Amino acid sequence: MLRLLSFLLFVALASGFGQTSYSLSSRVVHGEDAVPYSWSWQVSLQYEKDGTFHHTCGGSLIAPDWVVTAGHCISSSLTYQVVLGEYDRSEKEGPEQEIPVNAGDLFVHPLWNSSCVACGNDIALVKLSHSAQLGDKVQLASLPPAGDILPNGTPCYISGWGRLYTKGPLPDKLQQALLPVVDYKHCSKWDWWGAALKKTMVCAGGGIRSGCNGDSGGPLNCPAADGSFQVHGVTSFVSGFGCNTRKKPTVFTRVSAFIDWIDETIASH
Repeated sequence: MLRLLSFLLFVALASGFGQTSYSLSSRVVHGEDAVPYSWSWQVSLQYEKDGTFHHTCGGSLIAPDWVVTAGHCISSSLTYQVVLGEYDRSEKEGPEQEIPVNAGDLFVHPLWNSSCVACGNDIALVKLSHSAQLGDKVQLASLPPAGDILPNGTPCYISGWGRLYTKGPLPDKLQQALLPVVDYKHCSKWDWWGAALKKTMVCAGGGIRSGCNGDSGGPLNCPAADGSFQVHGVTSFVSGFGCNTRKKPTVFTRVSAFIDWIDETIASH
Protein backbone atom coordinates (compact mmCIF):
# COMPACT_ATOMS: atom_id res chain seq x y z
CA MET A 1 0.00 0.00 0.00
CA LEU A 2 1.17 3.59 -0.48
CA ARG A 3 0.86 6.23 2.19
CA LEU A 4 -0.99 9.37 1.04
CA LEU A 5 -0.38 12.55 3.01
CA SER A 6 -3.40 14.84 3.07
CA PHE A 7 -2.94 18.54 2.49
CA LEU A 8 -4.33 19.41 5.91
CA LEU A 9 -1.84 17.14 7.61
CA PHE A 10 0.87 18.65 5.44
CA VAL A 11 -0.02 22.17 6.52
CA ALA A 12 -0.22 21.14 10.14
CA LEU A 13 3.21 19.53 10.14
CA ALA A 14 3.20 18.47 5.71
CA SER A 15 28.10 -8.98 -10.82
CA GLY A 16 24.43 -9.73 -11.22
CA PHE A 17 23.77 -6.98 -8.69
CA GLY A 18 21.60 -4.14 -9.92
CA GLN A 19 21.73 -4.91 -13.62
CA THR A 20 19.50 -3.74 -16.01
CA SER A 21 -2.29 12.67 2.63
CA TYR A 22 -0.58 9.42 3.89
CA SER A 23 -2.61 6.78 2.26
CA LEU A 24 -0.78 3.54 1.72
CA SER A 25 1.37 3.58 -1.50
CA SER A 26 0.02 2.47 -4.88
CA ARG A 27 0.45 1.61 -8.69
CA VAL A 28 2.71 3.52 -11.04
CA VAL A 29 0.77 6.41 -12.62
CA HIS A 30 1.38 7.19 -16.31
CA GLY A 31 4.04 4.51 -16.45
CA GLU A 32 4.54 1.70 -18.93
CA ASP A 33 4.87 -2.06 -18.91
CA ALA A 34 8.36 -2.91 -17.72
CA VAL A 35 10.56 -5.14 -19.84
CA PRO A 36 9.91 -8.57 -18.28
CA TYR A 37 12.36 -9.31 -15.43
CA SER A 38 14.40 -6.16 -16.08
CA TRP A 39 13.99 -5.19 -12.40
CA SER A 40 14.99 -8.67 -11.29
CA TRP A 41 15.16 -7.77 -7.57
CA GLN A 42 11.53 -6.54 -7.50
CA VAL A 43 9.25 -8.64 -5.30
CA SER A 44 5.56 -8.76 -4.56
CA LEU A 45 4.81 -8.81 -0.83
CA GLN A 46 1.51 -10.61 -0.28
CA TYR A 47 -0.75 -11.20 2.71
CA GLU A 48 -3.07 -14.13 3.35
CA LYS A 49 -6.84 -13.71 3.61
CA ASP A 50 -9.33 -16.59 3.55
CA GLY A 51 -6.69 -18.98 2.29
CA THR A 52 -5.58 -16.77 -0.63
CA PHE A 53 -2.59 -14.45 -0.91
CA HIS A 54 -3.11 -10.89 -2.16
CA HIS A 55 -0.56 -8.31 -3.35
CA THR A 56 -0.16 -5.46 -0.88
CA CYS A 57 3.31 -3.94 -1.42
CA GLY A 58 6.50 -4.15 -3.36
CA GLY A 59 9.98 -4.82 -2.06
CA SER A 60 13.56 -5.48 -3.14
CA LEU A 61 15.60 -8.65 -2.70
CA ILE A 62 18.86 -7.49 -1.09
CA ALA A 63 20.27 -10.87 0.01
CA PRO A 64 19.23 -14.42 -0.93
CA ASP A 65 16.92 -14.56 2.10
CA TRP A 66 16.23 -10.87 2.85
CA VAL A 67 13.83 -8.29 1.38
CA VAL A 68 13.63 -4.58 2.16
CA THR A 69 10.19 -2.95 2.08
CA ALA A 70 8.29 -0.15 3.85
CA GLY A 71 7.45 -0.18 7.55
CA HIS A 72 3.82 0.68 6.80
CA CYS A 73 3.53 -2.50 4.72
CA ILE A 74 3.98 -4.74 7.74
CA SER A 75 1.36 -5.83 10.28
CA SER A 76 2.13 -8.34 13.01
CA SER A 77 -1.43 -9.67 12.69
CA LEU A 78 -1.02 -10.85 9.08
CA THR A 79 0.63 -13.83 7.41
CA TYR A 80 2.90 -12.99 4.48
CA GLN A 81 4.66 -14.54 1.55
CA VAL A 82 7.08 -13.01 -0.94
CA VAL A 83 6.87 -13.74 -4.66
CA LEU A 84 10.09 -13.42 -6.64
CA GLY A 85 10.45 -13.66 -10.42
CA GLU A 86 6.99 -12.15 -10.89
CA TYR A 87 5.97 -10.12 -13.94
CA ASP A 88 2.35 -10.71 -15.01
CA ARG A 89 0.34 -11.38 -11.85
CA SER A 90 -2.54 -12.83 -13.89
CA GLU A 91 -0.46 -15.74 -15.19
CA LYS A 92 1.90 -18.42 -13.95
CA GLU A 93 4.81 -17.78 -16.26
CA GLY A 94 7.34 -20.19 -14.74
CA PRO A 95 10.03 -18.14 -12.96
CA GLU A 96 7.89 -17.28 -9.92
CA GLN A 97 9.18 -18.31 -6.51
CA GLU A 98 6.64 -18.14 -3.69
CA ILE A 99 8.47 -18.10 -0.37
CA PRO A 100 6.65 -18.06 2.99
CA VAL A 101 7.61 -15.67 5.75
CA ASN A 102 7.61 -16.79 9.38
CA ALA A 103 5.81 -14.56 11.86
CA GLY A 104 8.96 -13.81 13.83
CA ASP A 105 10.94 -12.73 10.77
CA LEU A 106 9.41 -9.29 10.22
CA PHE A 107 11.71 -6.46 11.34
CA VAL A 108 10.24 -2.96 11.24
CA HIS A 109 12.58 -0.08 12.03
CA PRO A 110 12.32 0.59 15.78
CA LEU A 111 11.61 4.31 15.24
CA TRP A 112 8.81 3.75 12.72
CA ASN A 113 5.56 5.32 13.94
CA SER A 114 2.43 4.24 12.06
CA SER A 115 0.63 7.38 13.26
CA CYS A 116 3.29 9.67 11.79
CA VAL A 117 4.48 8.73 8.33
CA ALA A 118 6.10 12.16 7.95
CA CYS A 119 8.31 11.35 10.95
CA GLY A 120 10.28 9.01 8.69
CA ASN A 121 11.88 5.60 9.33
CA ASP A 122 9.35 3.95 6.98
CA ILE A 123 11.46 0.88 6.33
CA ALA A 124 11.34 -2.81 7.24
CA LEU A 125 13.25 -6.00 6.57
CA VAL A 126 11.63 -9.37 5.85
CA LYS A 127 13.60 -12.58 6.30
CA LEU A 128 12.49 -15.36 3.97
CA SER A 129 11.91 -18.87 5.30
CA HIS A 130 14.47 -20.14 2.79
CA SER A 131 16.87 -18.57 0.32
CA ALA A 132 15.81 -17.53 -3.16
CA GLN A 133 17.22 -19.33 -6.18
CA LEU A 134 19.16 -16.67 -8.04
CA GLY A 135 19.37 -16.56 -11.83
CA ASP A 136 18.75 -14.26 -14.76
CA LYS A 137 15.18 -13.50 -13.62
CA VAL A 138 15.84 -13.26 -9.88
CA GLN A 139 18.86 -11.23 -8.82
CA LEU A 140 19.96 -9.21 -5.83
CA ALA A 141 19.55 -5.45 -5.66
CA SER A 142 22.62 -3.32 -5.24
CA LEU A 143 22.37 -0.73 -2.46
CA PRO A 144 24.14 2.65 -2.42
CA PRO A 145 26.96 3.51 -0.02
CA ALA A 146 25.91 4.82 3.38
CA GLY A 147 25.09 8.52 3.26
CA ASP A 148 24.99 8.74 -0.54
CA ILE A 149 22.86 11.66 -1.80
CA LEU A 150 21.63 11.80 -5.39
CA PRO A 151 21.94 15.04 -7.37
CA ASN A 152 18.81 16.92 -8.44
CA GLY A 153 17.42 15.50 -11.68
CA THR A 154 19.01 12.04 -11.43
CA PRO A 155 16.94 9.85 -13.80
CA CYS A 156 15.53 7.14 -11.52
CA TYR A 157 12.75 4.64 -12.14
CA ILE A 158 9.97 3.52 -9.86
CA SER A 159 8.63 0.02 -10.43
CA GLY A 160 5.62 -1.81 -9.02
CA TRP A 161 2.12 -3.17 -9.35
CA GLY A 162 0.45 -0.15 -7.74
CA ARG A 163 -2.68 1.56 -9.04
CA LEU A 164 -2.59 3.03 -12.54
CA TYR A 165 -4.20 6.22 -11.26
CA THR A 166 -5.76 7.53 -8.04
CA LYS A 167 -8.44 5.03 -6.92
CA GLY A 168 -7.84 3.12 -10.15
CA PRO A 169 -7.23 -0.59 -10.78
CA LEU A 170 -4.11 -2.58 -10.06
CA PRO A 171 -2.22 -3.71 -13.18
CA ASP A 172 -1.37 -7.30 -13.99
CA LYS A 173 2.02 -6.51 -15.50
CA LEU A 174 4.86 -4.85 -13.61
CA GLN A 175 4.94 -1.12 -14.35
CA GLN A 176 7.83 1.32 -14.46
CA ALA A 177 8.05 5.10 -14.76
CA LEU A 178 10.87 7.60 -15.05
CA LEU A 179 10.92 9.79 -11.93
CA PRO A 180 13.77 12.32 -11.83
CA VAL A 181 15.06 13.05 -8.34
CA VAL A 182 13.96 16.32 -6.71
CA ASP A 183 16.64 17.27 -4.21
CA TYR A 184 15.95 18.23 -0.60
CA LYS A 185 16.49 21.94 -1.25
CA HIS A 186 13.63 22.01 -3.76
CA CYS A 187 11.34 19.33 -2.32
CA SER A 188 11.31 20.85 1.17
CA LYS A 189 10.03 24.25 -0.04
CA TRP A 190 6.79 25.33 1.66
CA ASP A 191 4.66 24.80 -1.48
CA TRP A 192 6.21 21.38 -2.12
CA TRP A 193 6.48 19.01 0.87
CA GLY A 194 7.74 21.55 3.39
CA ALA A 195 8.23 20.29 6.94
CA ALA A 196 6.79 16.87 6.03
CA LEU A 197 10.03 16.07 4.23
CA LYS A 198 12.94 14.75 6.27
CA LYS A 199 16.57 14.44 5.20
CA THR A 200 16.22 10.66 5.51
CA MET A 201 13.78 10.76 2.59
CA VAL A 202 14.22 11.31 -1.14
CA CYS A 203 11.69 12.83 -3.57
CA ALA A 204 11.28 11.83 -7.19
CA GLY A 205 8.81 12.90 -9.86
CA GLY A 206 6.32 15.65 -9.21
CA GLY A 207 4.68 15.72 -12.64
CA ILE A 208 2.27 13.37 -14.40
CA ARG A 209 4.18 10.23 -13.34
CA SER A 210 4.21 8.95 -9.79
CA GLY A 211 3.84 6.01 -7.48
CA CYS A 212 0.40 5.04 -6.25
CA ASN A 213 -1.31 2.63 -3.82
CA GLY A 214 0.26 -0.81 -4.15
CA ASP A 215 3.72 0.50 -5.05
CA SER A 216 4.62 1.02 -1.38
CA GLY A 217 7.79 -0.70 -0.27
CA GLY A 218 9.04 -1.08 -3.81
CA PRO A 219 12.28 0.31 -5.19
CA LEU A 220 13.42 3.62 -6.60
CA ASN A 221 15.98 2.33 -9.10
CA CYS A 222 18.76 4.81 -9.88
CA PRO A 223 21.75 4.57 -12.22
CA ALA A 224 25.25 4.08 -10.87
CA ALA A 225 28.45 5.24 -12.54
CA ASP A 226 29.12 1.78 -14.01
CA GLY A 227 25.73 1.64 -15.74
CA SER A 228 24.09 -0.69 -13.21
CA PHE A 229 21.21 0.33 -10.97
CA GLN A 230 21.08 0.81 -7.22
CA VAL A 231 17.97 0.86 -5.02
CA HIS A 232 18.11 4.35 -3.51
CA GLY A 233 14.55 4.52 -2.22
CA VAL A 234 11.74 2.53 -0.61
CA THR A 235 8.37 3.87 -1.77
CA SER A 236 6.67 5.58 1.18
CA PHE A 237 3.93 8.17 0.45
CA VAL A 238 2.22 10.49 -2.01
CA SER A 239 -0.16 13.43 -1.69
CA GLY A 240 -3.68 12.99 -0.37
CA PHE A 241 -4.86 15.08 -3.34
CA GLY A 242 -3.88 12.25 -5.67
CA CYS A 243 -0.96 10.11 -6.67
CA ASN A 244 0.43 12.49 -9.31
CA THR A 245 -0.14 15.90 -7.73
CA ARG A 246 2.01 18.75 -9.03
CA LYS A 247 4.78 19.80 -6.61
CA LYS A 248 4.09 16.71 -4.50
CA PRO A 249 6.63 14.18 -5.78
CA THR A 250 6.49 10.60 -4.63
CA VAL A 251 8.44 10.35 -1.36
CA PHE A 252 10.76 7.45 -0.66
CA THR A 253 12.68 6.36 2.42
CA ARG A 254 16.32 7.11 1.55
CA VAL A 255 18.06 3.74 1.69
CA SER A 256 21.53 5.24 2.14
CA ALA A 257 20.40 6.67 5.50
CA PHE A 258 19.64 3.16 6.82
CA ILE A 259 22.59 1.05 5.59
CA ASP A 260 23.94 0.56 9.12
CA TRP A 261 20.53 -0.56 10.43
CA ILE A 262 20.12 -2.94 7.49
CA ASP A 263 23.56 -4.46 8.02
CA GLU A 264 23.13 -4.79 11.78
CA THR A 265 19.68 -6.37 11.51
CA ILE A 266 20.79 -8.94 8.97
CA ALA A 267 23.96 -9.76 10.93
CA SER A 268 22.03 -10.32 14.17
CA HIS A 269 19.35 -12.58 12.68
